[in-house]
Amino acid sequence: MPSEHAPSRHADKAMHYYERFDARIRERLRLLITPEMIEEHRVNPLGFGGAQSHDLQAVLNYVRRAPQAGKYVIVAVEPWKDYRIGVLSGIRGVVPEVLPTPRFATEEEAIHGVFVARIRDLFGIEA
Repeated sequence: MPSEHAPSRHADKAMHYYERFDARIRERLRLLITPEMIEEHRVNPLGFGGAQSHDLQAVLNYVRRAPQAGKYVIVAVEPWKDYRIGVLSGIRGVVPEVLPTPRFATEEEAIHGVFVARIRDLFGIEA
């Protein structure tokens, strides 16, 4: 990330400002991510009953708006038995690359697995 006064590497200056804005949001959200939040998501990954905290909802909103290319999705290799993480190419019509591991027995476990992978990649936090 260039400093605020470094020349932009983007032809479109809006992208430069977006990167700065995104970096600031990411710094603030990173402070919200705790072992308790990760456990909150593990226990209720779908947010049934509106029971997710405001902080968890803020982090989820951020990770969900990631660009399609490289985004994680859940792939039901065998429904109700074998779920894995897939990686989107960002190109329409190209199927996701299915990762061989980890494997999940339920869709809820896979949802949490995707959440943990996104937290690791976007914030550098191992859960």
